[in-house]
Amino acid sequence: MSAMSAAVLIIEDDESVSELLAFHLSQAGFRTLVAATAQQGWEQLEHADVIVLDWMLPDESGLSWLTRLRTSSKFAQKPVLMLTARATEVDKVTGLGTGADDYMTKPFSAAELVARLKALLRRTSTKQVQRVGGLEVDPQQGIVTFEAERLQLTRREFELLEYLVSYPGRVFSRSELLDRVWGEDFLGTERTVDQHVAQLRALIGANAIETVRGRGYRLALADNG
Repeated sequence: MSAMSAAVLIIEDDESVSELLAFHLSQAGFRTLVAATAQQGWEQLEHADVIVLDWMLPDESGLSWLTRLRTSSKFAQKPVLMLTARATEVDKVTGLGTGADDYMTKPFSAAELVARLKALLRRTSTKQVQRVGGLEVDPQQGIVTFEAERLQLTRREFELLEYLVSYPGRVFSRSELLDRVWGEDFLGTERTVDQHVAQLRALIGANAIETVRGRGYRLALADNG
């Protein structure tokens, strides 16, 4: 999806900031939607391709809103960039850990913001449906089915499964999966990977994702037919 056809939902209660964002994004070719509250933002999700989210909103915190988004069966896969004045390392880790795809602090560079949004769109709009055994992953629609039954996944579960499905049978170490699914800036531990693998196994079978001792994990569905 190009910037010319992508809609950015700006959820920001400071009118001067939202106007500045809308101006720069429009100049870059994006369509813009503006919401001053969390509720207004939620009501416009249907029309958004990517979201710029402030942390401090008058009716609900950005983190709480993001948590709702990531547990929504309809909207969980929408990419989110948090843009906030909260600039400590702990804040960034919290934002990314809650489900933000990227994190920028105010004051911000308009050129960098545009570049990051375009990168998010490239990552989420160029992928094809992947099928392995009885598993089907549709990145465009954010839908996963297993043996014809639709699964309800968090965003990270979806991204981890999508990555493994892209390389069926290939072994990935925990550190590789952290880098490639969570991103190099993620400061969590390898235990995070173990937890998500366990959650996926509960949905698609204990043997679907194999532990390769001393090496990591691989999707074993291809071997099972």
